[in-house]
Amino acid sequence: VQLQASGGGLVQPGGSLRLSCAAAGGSFSSYTAAWFRQAPGKEREFVAAIRWTGGSTYYRDSVKGRFTISKDGAKNMVSLQMNSLKPEDTAVYYCAAGRPITSAIRSEPMYYYWGQGTLVTVSS
Repeated sequence: VQLQASGGGLVQPGGSLRLSCAAAGGSFSSYTAAWFRQAPGKEREFVAAIRWTGGSTYYRDSVKGRFTISKDGAKNMVSLQMNSLKPEDTAVYYCAAGRPITSAIRSEPMYYYWGQGTLVTVSS
């Protein structure tokens, strides 16, 4: 499965962006899809995940209430709607797919397909 992330860009604090991740050569339907991010000089961290079956969602605490992960089965795509963006949200955002157990859903090694990353810069 090849993942292609898009939608990054420069946005002012308080603004919104929508990231998309398209899958090619396979379907998201048998996977959990997730977004991770890596800020300059920091380790990559979990942002959000969605179970394709059932639609359960998971978020890191700092984005709850601001970010929404969603799926589109017809388009074989996952999106991350990001509202009320803060400068600390600045990072390269990666989409990923895997089959993690719930207790490890935030763990990078549980995901074995990764997109190339899209840069989100939140700055005035």
